[in-house]
Amino acid sequence: MRPASAASLAAGTLIALAALTAHAAITVTDDSGAAVTLAAPAQRVISLAPHVTELLYAAGGGSKIVGAVSYSDYPPEAKQLPRVGDNKALDLERIVALKPDLIVVWRHGNAQRQLDRLRELHVPLFFSEPHHLDDVASSLTRLGQLLGTSATADAAASAYRDDIARLRARYAQRPAVGVFYQVWDKPLMTLNGEHMLSDVIALCGGRNVFANLQPLVPTVSTEAVLAANPEVIVTAAPGATRPDTTLPQLDTWRAWPRLAAVANNNLFAIDGDLINRPAPRIAQGARQLCGDLELARSRRK
Repeated sequence: MRPASAASLAAGTLIALAALTAHAAITVTDDSGAAVTLAAPAQRVISLAPHVTELLYAAGGGSKIVGAVSYSDYPPEAKQLPRVGDNKALDLERIVALKPDLIVVWRHGNAQRQLDRLRELHVPLFFSEPHHLDDVASSLTRLGQLLGTSATADAAASAYRDDIARLRARYAQRPAVGVFYQVWDKPLMTLNGEHMLSDVIALCGGRNVFANLQPLVPTVSTEAVLAANPEVIVTAAPGATRPDTTLPQLDTWRAWPRLAAVANNNLFAIDGDLINRPAPRIAQGARQLCGDLELARSRRK
């Protein structure tokens, strides 16, 4: 038998290295700071939050999702995914039956007791809790690595970053507008500066008037809102996409005509799926909010 040539040995070495690389473990850091390691790209993924479902599809992993929670409705094909409960009650038996090799969890949205049960399944968990606009792009790239779809995920992340950068360049330095974001009216609730929505407000040249409160979703009084005297009041509503959309919970503020937001008719509603979900479509919600704040600036007396 003839001895192997240097060229053939080199080729064999490259093939062996390629094989090792193809099967190398994948490790990323999730939003809890924990390392998530997979032996190979995930093939059967369960999403435990609507924003996670959007992230997985945008990252190129739609065909790998085998289950999702209620309200996972975007993109439209997500409506056909098998349901595994919601953020309040997961169907653990269904999750086990679907044989996932990766579960993506909403860190603060899923009940702790159920998360402990999920850990007992010994299936890798990736905790998703983006706090800032830039975290959406990072989430896409990390999920792309776990899914083996980095090309698609990186392209989506780049497009998202470009959208945010254009909005920041156009609006972030505009004259400041005080904004009260109303999460709920009974009791009256808002979001503090740690929530991504505060990033969106700042991106548009706005100022969250309750940014310094605790916790993440603080309860406030009507008197506190009147004292803060926001120039804009905005809330979320299904399908609300026009700057002149009003809702009963916003119209109640008209009882205080001297409130700046009321005096200038700056009561706005935005589709909650666009403004509250930390996924790529938040760029669309930001664009609408920026337009609302620009309209408010034009109404200054």
